[in-house]
Amino acid sequence: MPLREPTFLILTALARAPMHGYGLITEVAELSGGRVELRPGTLYGALDRLADDGLVELDHEEVVDGRARKYYRLTDAGDAALRAETERMRRHVEAATARLAIRGLRPAGGLA
Repeated sequence: MPLREPTFLILTALARAPMHGYGLITEVAELSGGRVELRPGTLYGALDRLADDGLVELDHEEVVDGRARKYYRLTDAGDAALRAETERMRRHVEAATARLAIRGLRPAGGLA
């Protein structure tokens, strides 16, 4: 089953290194060019679901300014899911690119 875009972006952000919630929110916004803006409640709900699915896990915790900060990391299963989704998307991009190239060879407004 294809990953939803926010899930794909969360896994992509975690592929580089473990991150805490605010770091993930910032990274997802950057990866999406600002199109996907996760709210804390949405992010932590997604992280709980991804942890339940075995795709991410708690890496470590630290206290910053008196507040606990949880860092999450990609699991091997999360790595495999991200790689599979990336490959699925790559195949779709290749198919679309090939068809657009063919379309570009046709006369404007003509039928092929």
